[in-house]
Amino acid sequence: MMHRPHDEPPRPARPHPAPAAGPWATPPEPTPPDPGGTVEPGTVDPGVLAALLARHGWQRRGGAPGRYARWTPPGPGGRGTSLLVPESRAFPDCEDLIGEALVALSRSAAPAARDVLVGLRVPSDEIRWWRDVPTGHAGAAPWPVEEQLRSAARRMLLAGALAARGRAGYYGARHRGPATAALENVLVGPALGGRRLTAFVPVGTGRPLAVRLHQALYAAREAVDYRRATGGMDAFDGAVEAGVSHELTEAIVALVRGTEGARVAVEWAPGAQVPEGCAAHAEPVEFSPGDLTVLREAGARYLREEPSVPVRITGTVVRMRRSSPCGEGTVRLRVIGGAEVPHVRMTLDEESYRVAGHAHLVGLPIRVHGRLESRGGFRRLTEATGVAPVQVDEGDRDRLMKSLQENLDFFEGACGSD
Repeated sequence: MMHRPHDEPPRPARPHPAPAAGPWATPPEPTPPDPGGTVEPGTVDPGVLAALLARHGWQRRGGAPGRYARWTPPGPGGRGTSLLVPESRAFPDCEDLIGEALVALSRSAAPAARDVLVGLRVPSDEIRWWRDVPTGHAGAAPWPVEEQLRSAARRMLLAGALAARGRAGYYGARHRGPATAALENVLVGPALGGRRLTAFVPVGTGRPLAVRLHQALYAAREAVDYRRATGGMDAFDGAVEAGVSHELTEAIVALVRGTEGARVAVEWAPGAQVPEGCAAHAEPVEFSPGDLTVLREAGARYLREEPSVPVRITGTVVRMRRSSPCGEGTVRLRVIGGAEVPHVRMTLDEESYRVAGHAHLVGLPIRVHGRLESRGGFRRLTEATGVAPVQVDEGDRDRLMKSLQENLDFFEGACGSD
C-alpha cells in the first residue's frame, strides 16, 4: 500500500463523467426555486408586498395616503407589531422601509408573516383549501384530520398536473411520472388544525397546473349542479376538456368526506399577469357532503368508459415468465417511448416471446404494437403483435448490457418456471 506524505496537498477529485447522450437521454431538470433564500429590499415591489399582506389577512390601519401604509398582522396577537410599507418606489425612504418590514416579517411568529415571505421569495400562485371539520378536545382537531387534508390536497394537485399534460377522463399510470415531478417545486404551509392549507405553486414552473386546476374545479362544480338539477351526467363529459377526471373527483371526495363542507380557491401571484381566460378575483369553489354521491358516480363513470389506446411501444425487457418451457409467456417492459407510462405487461405467443428473450440477452430494446388497456390503470398491453428488436447505437447498447448484467436476478429465463 502506498502512502502520500502528510505535507502533500490532496489531489483534486476527478469530476464524475456525464452520461452519454442518446436517443432517450433525460434532459436536465430545471433548478428548483429556493424558498429559504433571503429577499433583497431592492427587488421587492411595494405593490406586491401590500397585495400579499392583504391576501394573508394583514390589516391596513392608516398611514400617509399616497406615501405609505401601516399594516398589522391578523388576530389579537398582532396589535403590538406593525409594518410601514411605502405606496411606491417614489417614496424617498422606500428601500429602508421595505428592509425593516422584511426583518419584522422574518422575526414574526405569525403564520401570515411566513406566507408573505414565501410569496416574495418565490412568486407563486396560491391554492387554498378550507375544511369545516368538527372540533376535538380542547379545540384541537385529531391528528388524522390534518393528514386527510394534506393527502386530499396532494391528490388534487396531482390531478391538476395530470390535466396539464393532457385531457382524459381517467389517467391511471399515464403521465404519472411527469405529473409527480411537477409537484416537486410546490411549497406547502402547515395544515392548521386540519382546517386550512395553502400551497404555493411557482409561476415559472407551475402556472399551467394552477390554471388547469382552477378551471377544472369550476367545471366540476357546474357538472354536479347540472346532475342534481336535471338528473343527467352529460355535463361531466364536456368537463373533461376543462380538466375534470376520475382523479379529480376522487380528490374532491377525499377533501369533503368527514366534513360539513370544503372550499378551494386559486389566487394568482400579484406580481404576474392574470392568466388568459381566468378571473382576477374568483370566489372559492364549494363542495358539500350532498355532492359526494354525484362525484363518486362521475368518478366510476370516467373509470368505466375511458377507452383503450392503440400504441406502438418501444421498451426494454425487464422480466419474462411462463409456466412451461414452451408456449406463450408474460413479458414486462420498461417503456422508452410510445406511451406515457413507466412499465407495461403483455402476454406474447411463443415466437414473440422468443424474440423478446433474444433481444433482452443481447441488450436491445423491442418494439411492439398493441392496445393499452384502461382496466388496471393502463399498465397492460393487449393484442400485442409485431414484436421486433430495435437497433441502437453502441453507447446505448453498452448501457443496456450493463443494466442487464446488474439485474440478472430479474430476468427469469425464457424457459423458466413460474
